[in-house]
Amino acid sequence: MLGGSFNPAHDGHRHISQLALARLGLDEVWWLVSPQNPLKSEDGMAPFESRLKSANAVARDRRIRVSAIEAELGTRYTADTLKALQNRYPAARFVWLMGADNLVQISRWRAWTQIFNTIPIAVFARDSYDSKALSERASVRFRHARIPERAARSLPDAAPPAWVFLRIKPHPATATALRQSGAWPTGADD
Repeated sequence: MLGGSFNPAHDGHRHISQLALARLGLDEVWWLVSPQNPLKSEDGMAPFESRLKSANAVARDRRIRVSAIEAELGTRYTADTLKALQNRYPAARFVWLMGADNLVQISRWRAWTQIFNTIPIAVFARDSYDSKALSERASVRFRHARIPERAARSLPDAAPPAWVFLRIKPHPATATALRQSGAWPTGADD
């Protein structure tokens, strides 16, 4: 599962999803398009339906499923979404995917330690965040649960807490750059 605002979705999202499929041996990746990230301002946030539409347009891989399930479930926080999904799909083995930028600030997320204790996590390197991510609060607190990169394919079967840091070739696309370039309309005038 790759959660986010997808404001907008871009090739970088598809890039890490395809790497996750290959490096972790996943069957599919679900993009959980957030109705509204509680840590982000609504200013500059495109309407949910526009972000969902952009995700569907960018996914272009039958193994990537774009989902509005957080809106359907009415969950606002990742910890609550994960709990609801595990209840709904008790036989599924989920892995949470995120960039190193999110590992830097995950300790600001509601019930962040619960997330680590609920689901295995794959963290993807991201330019200029890697060193900081590996020395931040979450990395230090869960250092004992970090598995070696060479064992990444074992992550989906690992009992949480378990996480891996994957060094990858970076993709240049960022949502911030797309918004700043004017290539992505934001706000209600989409």
